[in-house]
Amino acid sequence: MSEHMSLPDADDRDFDDPFVSTGEMELADRAALRRIAGLSTELEDITEVEYRQLRLERVVLVGVWTGSDAQEAEASMTELARLAETAGSEVLDGLVQRRDRPDTATYIGSGKVAELREVVLSTGCDTVICDGELSPGQLRQLEDKLKVKVIDRTALILDIFAQHARSREGKAQVELAQLSYMMPRLRGWGQAMSRTGGGIGTRGPGETKLETDRRRINKRMAKLRKELRAMGTVRETMRGMRKANAVPSVAIAGYTNAGKSSLLNAITGAGALVEDALFATLDPTTRRSETPDGRTFTLTDTVGFVRHLPHQLVEAFRSTLEEVADSDLLVHVVDASDPLPERQVSAVREVFNEIIAERETPMPPELLVVNKIDAADEVTLTRLRHLFPGAVFVSAHSGEGVQRLREVIAEELPRTDVELEVFVPYARGEVVARVHAEGVVLDERHTDDGTELRARVLPPLAGALDEFVVRH
Repeated sequence: MSEHMSLPDADDRDFDDPFVSTGEMELADRAALRRIAGLSTELEDITEVEYRQLRLERVVLVGVWTGSDAQEAEASMTELARLAETAGSEVLDGLVQRRDRPDTATYIGSGKVAELREVVLSTGCDTVICDGELSPGQLRQLEDKLKVKVIDRTALILDIFAQHARSREGKAQVELAQLSYMMPRLRGWGQAMSRTGGGIGTRGPGETKLETDRRRINKRMAKLRKELRAMGTVRETMRGMRKANAVPSVAIAGYTNAGKSSLLNAITGAGALVEDALFATLDPTTRRSETPDGRTFTLTDTVGFVRHLPHQLVEAFRSTLEEVADSDLLVHVVDASDPLPERQVSAVREVFNEIIAERETPMPPELLVVNKIDAADEVTLTRLRHLFPGAVFVSAHSGEGVQRLREVIAEELPRTDVELEVFVPYARGEVVARVHAEGVVLDERHTDDGTELRARVLPPLAGALDEFVVRH
């Protein structure tokens, strides 16, 4: 079957306000570099200056439907269209082939390849995107027969990550994932690209260009892994400092475009980048916040997930994803407006289990949060309440349910503070001031000789108050 893919309108926002957040500035930056449809990629000489004009790639999507669920196949193709749009493409058409399994030679079979070639010619597209990971042989066969560039779902996601990575760690992680993907797909031209040497023992075909490329990529990957290990050590040190200071940590995770960054902003006012696009933010953002009862905790927005997330990305982003495994509470965000939210939950938990299995550590408690309730109808919300009975329903956009979420987070976080009663002489007023600044004062009475306090404080402060303690 064949169907046309429709794309949502671009998000038009005003960035003239001088009091914009960091996220809004990043969004303006990204919008300024958006590709323009209808412009040529050819070089044009204008007054002795060359201008290369950006062009929106025109793509056709193709997928293989192997299961019995037609709705899942349609959702996967719709998601592929969103991914293509996020990468900066214009989707012209989409084809789905019903098969028991993908064809080992051409992914969709020779008959469908001929039909796809006709679609390529009639639409004038320059790229075909396959909804799956192609083997090097499938990639070569399709390009030979279609005469246009062919990429798979994995390459598309890697391209989006490359566009959106901002931090040094994020860029290194993406480059490592791209090189891991590229390594088995390198193509060579045999002896025509060989390096012949001089002298005895070096005549004839020498080291080929392909072998040189492989050696250079292996060397670069080894260097990136070393750098990422060093960055991971820094991340571990920061997590260790938070634990030493007894600051609970909350990790926000979930499917891409479920509204994780919006939820972070709603709870903490972080000003993180928010965009209606897949994988809009890759670099984790950590902010401090307080529970309604005054306890401090950290909230970390992690990278989003997607169905069939490339294993190269899971491996490369392992140190970032470990923020989830080391948290005290996992806030799992689900998109209420998605047609198959349960599939989102399954895809995210699959990655969680992979990370936890390798670390051999218990999974942190999970709090399911259904976001975007303002974009779903009552029938859908009723179904979701039945499907996820313990979930908290919120709208980060309107603020509905956010206060309730803060209260539930406070209930679920482990209590690391202790309650004690102290008597502090008036001569030690700095101790009373510290209790007010670092703890939660539950009761306070002034006597003739000093101040009696009943307070809840963290272990380091409790140790400093030992000499004043009346009762724990």
